[in-house]
Amino acid sequence: MSRAPVRDLLVGLFVLAGLGAVAYLSFSVGGLSYGGPPRMPLYADFDEIGGLKPRAQVVISGVKVGQIGSIRLDQGYRARIQLDVDAALKLPIDTSASIMTAGLLGDRYVSLQVGGDNKLLQPGDQITMTESAVLLERVIGKLIYSGADRGKNQ
Repeated sequence: MSRAPVRDLLVGLFVLAGLGAVAYLSFSVGGLSYGGPPRMPLYADFDEIGGLKPRAQVVISGVKVGQIGSIRLDQGYRARIQLDVDAALKLPIDTSASIMTAGLLGDRYVSLQVGGDNKLLQPGDQITMTESAVLLERVIGKLIYSGADRGKNQ
């Protein structure tokens, strides 16, 4: 009879560890975090965001330095993106932002290319040099139509 309480204790610990793992994965997938280091909001306007979503990564040289805070439409019907980047970064004002795709059909993220100016971006500043997302559907469509036009001219 002395084996039953030990077995029950081990089963209980195993179940608790499983519930803890499920909770951790749920928070990770949901994008929730403890807050992390202080963030600095920056803004960038794009003509086409191609499926970019809030909480997508912001990277410099492949290293995550922040995430997308919000996406909204401005008065000029352009997508206005709030980039929440690590406040410890010293980004020059000529830093540029591009919307990239992870792999061929992967998630979208924003890549920052650091400039060389001595003046630095401050919280709430605008990144003026931006490159919109390249949509695979449009590229394929242009290839198809240009091939069809070439066939007609021959």
